[in-house]
Amino acid sequence: MKTQEIKALFEQFEAVASEYEGVECWSAREMQTLLGYSKWENFEKVIIKAKEACNYAGEDVQNHFPDVRKMVEIGSKTERTINDILLTRYACYLIAQNGDSRKEQISFAQNYFAVQTRRAELVEQRLLESERIKAREKLSQTEKQLSGVLYERGVDSQGFALIRSKGDQALFKLNTQALKKKMGVPDNRPVADFLPTISIKAKDLAAEMTSLNVQNKDLKGQNPIEKEHVDNNLAVRKMLTERNIVPENLPPAEDVKKLQRKLVAEEKKALKPTNKRK
Repeated sequence: MKTQEIKALFEQFEAVASEYEGVECWSAREMQTLLGYSKWENFEKVIIKAKEACNYAGEDVQNHFPDVRKMVEIGSKTERTINDILLTRYACYLIAQNGDSRKEQISFAQNYFAVQTRRAELVEQRLLESERIKAREKLSQTEKQLSGVLYERGVDSQGFALIRSKGDQALFKLNTQALKKKMGVPDNRPVADFLPTISIKAKDLAAEMTSLNVQNKDLKGQNPIEKEHVDNNLAVRKMLTERNIVPENLPPAEDVKKLQRKLVAEEKKALKPTNKRK
């Protein structure tokens, strides 16, 4: 296909996209024309195949192919209602994969929606990575605050480290060294840098509870505060395991420091002006 043809098709696909309840979608009737099908009956056969592929992939067909009704003009300012289907990006991708590959429009759509789907996946992945980084930063802030509260109540930095370790053992049912070995964490790195987001948030919740209860109960000294922190971690663990989430069985995540460097590098690259030849 020529560059001009590709550009024209790209603009056409972008132009007919709409948003329904916050989801980007396309009208099947409009997609029929864009993909070079003159008869609805022929295009409907492709949709049926796409629905079967969607169901086979374990997706809810209704979430990607909801039936709707739309008004169309039939001449002399007269309108009538016809059946239509809203297609998500994924639905359009499946239709393109099951269409007549001899059609240039189908070939274009296969690549267009594959790229669009991949782009959405990358955005989603970046959001998840950003959330994990923020959760780790929040945990650091919470533990710093807790350390300050405990210091005022007779617990030094060594005592705080021991209390935190006891809390981890209550949450994960493993001591720090055993947990590091199981997750492949270097000895000189904190376990939290390699925990999945939910585990980081679990540790943060338990630490927040300890900070609050130590002050509300006016606890002083290492032993009562240690018991409080262990109890809070046990409570968080109970909540997770009741939902079939066993903290020590969750796979380790990528080093959060590495993620931070990657995101910073990507941001710098995105903001860097492109040098164009004059």
